[in-house]
Amino acid sequence: MLLLCVYLKHILISMKIIRKFRVGLPTPLALAILLSMVVYLLAWLFTSPDTSKSFYAITLLEYYQRGFWDLLAFSMQMMLILVLGNVLALTPFFQRLQQLIAGVVKKATTAVFITAFFSILLGLFNWGLGLIFSSLLARAIGEHARKTGMRLNYPLLVAAAYTGMMVWHGGLSGSAPLKVAEVGHFLHDKIGVIAVGQTLFSSMNLWLNGLLLIILPLTFFLIAKYKPRIVTPLQDLPLYEKPSVSFEKRGYLNTILGIALLFMAVVQFLDRGLAALNINLINLMLLAFGLLLYRNLNQFMQSVGDAIGSSGGIMIQFPIYAGIMGLMNYSGLAALFTHQLVQASTAATLPAMAFVSAAVVNFFVPSGGGQWAVQGPILMDAAAHLGASFPKTIMALAYGDELTNMIQPFWAIPLMAITGVKAKAMLPYTILIMLIGGLAMLLALQLF
Repeated sequence: MLLLCVYLKHILISMKIIRKFRVGLPTPLALAILLSMVVYLLAWLFTSPDTSKSFYAITLLEYYQRGFWDLLAFSMQMMLILVLGNVLALTPFFQRLQQLIAGVVKKATTAVFITAFFSILLGLFNWGLGLIFSSLLARAIGEHARKTGMRLNYPLLVAAAYTGMMVWHGGLSGSAPLKVAEVGHFLHDKIGVIAVGQTLFSSMNLWLNGLLLIILPLTFFLIAKYKPRIVTPLQDLPLYEKPSVSFEKRGYLNTILGIALLFMAVVQFLDRGLAALNINLINLMLLAFGLLLYRNLNQFMQSVGDAIGSSGGIMIQFPIYAGIMGLMNYSGLAALFTHQLVQASTAATLPAMAFVSAAVVNFFVPSGGGQWAVQGPILMDAAAHLGASFPKTIMALAYGDELTNMIQPFWAIPLMAITGVKAKAMLPYTILIMLIGGLAMLLALQLF
């Protein structure tokens, strides 16, 4: 324990350098457009056209347009999983739970441990729910600390609230493993249907997420315990906002529909077991719980309106990612990349290669679903050529994608808006968490 504390102390001291830098990154939409331009140029230079280069430039644009609309259903699924997760986090039930937790917290160490634990636990169920709930929880604890005079490192607490974004792709809202469990998904002809029992509920994924659920909150606990000098002044903590109490009458239409949808989900589970679990069923259950936990349809739709703004980025960016996928597939660039990947990998090393590449690509394609659209065809082709495990390679991509969320600011935007903490204040802590989580993920890929 002493060695661990000394190690954490030296890591945190070295990370003070990070606070001196201010990195101005392009917006995620700008990155998606820039990536489109890079892929277009690579396809024009390195693939073989049937016509002259001048006409091939126009043909490539047609490929881009063809791909633009290939993932419309997938885009809608991703929008729903975000919106409905946010809606669930805003229900009176979860708001009362946030206030209850904040009210019983007496120490900063307990605050960061509990916040990280709930962020990871709920993030494994739905990343939208985990992100919004833990953001609201961090703010509620900050308000409580201001009222009671509790010593608190508020940026550390907010970093703990963001931790769920490092486990989400291995959970029940993970884009890649849920999509391949669906009949007729866009890679069905190449890999068939891969049930969640081979991906999300594999021994590797269960072991890894169980480990992260323990060591990550414990890491935050140790930081809060052994770096007590970093305390946020009380005046910098959020002001108390009294939760709104609704006196609206309970409606019955939302309750009837919610029960019906939940009954349908139960029937599918009883009929097919875990094999029934895919993106559509997750969205069905989220919708059912949302309808049941609001008093009436007016409350439900008000929360939908509040949550839907956060899906704007996905709505616009997904067609662009689909265009990139179409450009790579129809031009033959994806096949060229696959060949290079096969040449540089073996069946044993491909998952590690997928993990590292996904961690890098996440900077340019911050949506997990969009990243699967771009990288999925390449990695699955490589796995087929090398005889590597499809499920393991899919999970390696999922781990790489979620890992660098800790230093990718896109999904932290709702968190920062709710808590008032800037990304640069959280960065020293999220980098440390990323290093620890990355080591655990690589270990899991090697052991299983």
